[in-house]
Amino acid sequence: MSWFDESRLDDEAALSTADLRLRGLAESGARVRREAGEAAPALDEAVVRSQEFSRPRAVIAAGPDSRLLRAVLEPWCPVPFVAWAGPSLPGWAGSLDLVVVLAPDGGDPGTKSALAEAVRRGCQVVVACAPGSSVAEHAAGRYSTILPTATTDQLAIAVVMLTYLDRVGLGPRADADSVAEALDAVAIACSPHRDIAVNPAKMLAIALADANPVVWGGSVLAARAARRLAESLRRATGRNALAGDVEQLLPVLEAARPRDVFVDPFADGGGDLRPILIVLDDGSDDPLVGEQRGRLTAAADARGVRVETVTTEATTEVARYASLLLSGSYAAQYVSLGLVDD
Repeated sequence: MSWFDESRLDDEAALSTADLRLRGLAESGARVRREAGEAAPALDEAVVRSQEFSRPRAVIAAGPDSRLLRAVLEPWCPVPFVAWAGPSLPGWAGSLDLVVVLAPDGGDPGTKSALAEAVRRGCQVVVACAPGSSVAEHAAGRYSTILPTATTDQLAIAVVMLTYLDRVGLGPRADADSVAEALDAVAIACSPHRDIAVNPAKMLAIALADANPVVWGGSVLAARAARRLAESLRRATGRNALAGDVEQLLPVLEAARPRDVFVDPFADGGGDLRPILIVLDDGSDDPLVGEQRGRLTAAADARGVRVETVTTEATTEVARYASLLLSGSYAAQYVSLGLVDD
């Protein structure tokens, strides 16, 4: 049986036990800057080299890390875009197409297989990976370009690739500095050295402590951040945490029992955990997003379900995604820190 001790969130001894994890979160902005700086010369060469080719017929993001690129590029890419997470390529892929790959660990067998297939078919290939990795070896070819990576941070590496796609006219603005600044702002606001009263991540952790999170993001990128946050919460707490679209989450909220103000939260372990709706708000002004959010919050209000909103003031789409994800990651770590076994 575990219970949540919120005093641990401001206790230096307790915080020291999570120092490595929290330090890793705090260094997120630095990793983005490092990757952008290390890859800058290769990025310039790749942009110049791209002028040797006509605009690709399609862009294929290959490998298991392709889903982040899909979330960013699908609404923007001026040519057909496909995310292909398997160990191969679509049957139609060929010399008219561009294959882009993120390879943070540099050794995924499926990624290597997809790259070997791309090279064999004569595709234009751009890979973000460590230069000496086995993925880089499989990517070697006449039409291949390596964007060298210095860390294994998926987001930082994705920013490098998105910068390339932005500069060749195949993606939205992806400014590494704006992403790093957004991450730094979250790290300052959510620092373990800021106490609960002024720390949004610690306050969110307290709200999550005795609840089952239901996480929703309206835009494509906010929805991906919601899924990643739910994964982080499941790992941190071992409890249920659900992310999905409005039609998947509404039944969960509508099935919640109305709150009973007379229930003793300390009796019999406090009973079943109630849901809490976490809204990741990236500032989207899409009327459909607003309508869906209204449906969810109305259902939550009708059943007495608490609603918490995570916001961001970042200036670009990728930066807003990064900001929301890091805010949630801090909250997940604070939930884990506060949970104590009897």
